Amino acid sequence: MERMDGDDAAEVARARSGDESAFRTLVERHGRALFRLAYRMTGNEHDAEDVVQETFLKAFRRLDQFEDRAHFGSWLYRIAANCAYDALRSRARREERSAVQEPHDGDDPLASVPAQGPSPDRLVFSGQVQKRVHAAMAQLSERERAAFVLRHFEQMSTREIGEALGLDEAAVKHSVFRAVRKLREALESLVAARAGAEAR
Repeated sequence: MERMDGDDAAEVARARSGDESAFRTLVERHGRALFRLAYRMTGNEHDAEDVVQETFLKAFRRLDQFEDRAHFGSWLYRIAANCAYDALRSRARREERSAVQEPHDGDDPLASVPAQGPSPDRLVFSGQVQKRVHAAMAQLSERERAAFVLRHFEQMSTREIGEALGLDEAAVKHSVFRAVRKLREALESLVAARAGAEAR
């Protein structure tokens, strides 16, 4: 997770005094990192953009609640994670009322960059892993997905995740554990099949 330097404190102070350009600077400085977080949690650009917009709107309204001794970026991350979590729950409610559509390949938040000069069979295996992980991620509960992304992609601590999602640390650990177990189970058969093929 990206941390803030002293410039944030100065910009926050100016924004609190009504300087709109100072807040725009904060938006430009942290927008990309927040979008990456939101995209990983929600899995598509439209929801991620909505989450970022909602995050900055809430941050602007709550500037007076921000404690100067805290990291401004961490504070933004907690707001963004909470907004993304809300978006996931809202989407789950919508999907309960309508048929769930398969995600487009371009919406995959777990797309990986292949190594230089990969062999055809490695490309095929990589694609299979990517699809299997995407499918497994889609099967996680909103809490599991949020906790997993924040822990393993954003390296947030258990305490920080708990603050972001409104959970105690035990619930966070349980959610991450369940997510990891489900992903491992989803990949085990694929890895075993590849190992068997290579042994032949």
